[in-house]
Amino acid sequence: MDGPRPAWRLALVATGSAVSAYGITLAIGAGFGGGTLAVLWQGVARTFGLTLGQASFAVAALMIAFSLAYDRRQICLGTVLYQVVYGLLVDAFSGVHGYTGRPVADAALMMAGIVLFAVGTGLYAATDTGRGSYEAVTFSLSEKNGWPAGRVRVASDAAVVALGVLLGGELGLCTACMMLASGPVIQWSAGLTRRRLLGCKD
Repeated sequence: MDGPRPAWRLALVATGSAVSAYGITLAIGAGFGGGTLAVLWQGVARTFGLTLGQASFAVAALMIAFSLAYDRRQICLGTVLYQVVYGLLVDAFSGVHGYTGRPVADAALMMAGIVLFAVGTGLYAATDTGRGSYEAVTFSLSEKNGWPAGRVRVASDAAVVALGVLLGGELGLCTACMMLASGPVIQWSAGLTRRRLLGCKD
């Protein structure tokens, strides 16, 4: 792991994992479908009788295994730590949120969840301790084959959502909002974390 204070970086990974898990469960529970990858988790959970956390862990394990076989440079300690903490807390946070039953208010809670998910993801991403499981697959395919990462991600998102829907996952407003809003928030959160919590100059 490059850079100073590896223990501090791993603590930020764990914190980011917790914030992301809380955010994604808040967003999904509002009843407007799932985020891009969460659609697949929902489908896997319903098809195989798993909890959402177990489904997320199973999907991530397959993605990590693929990345290790295809381009192991993408995987590091933070990848595993993030997924373990995230998977456990998705189950812990599922069902604890309260909703109003009013569409506008619940949509606002969904958006708050998306923002929290993205903030936590940016916090983790800033630590440079290994890519997330989904990102590892994207960059493995991109860097090994010389394909543009953006196009690989778009194709991956489409494939993940399509498979999730086929397995019974819910496509809805949350899916679209996650795809549109999470990127800028992740970028902002990662930049702020690097400057304020990791002391980076860039």
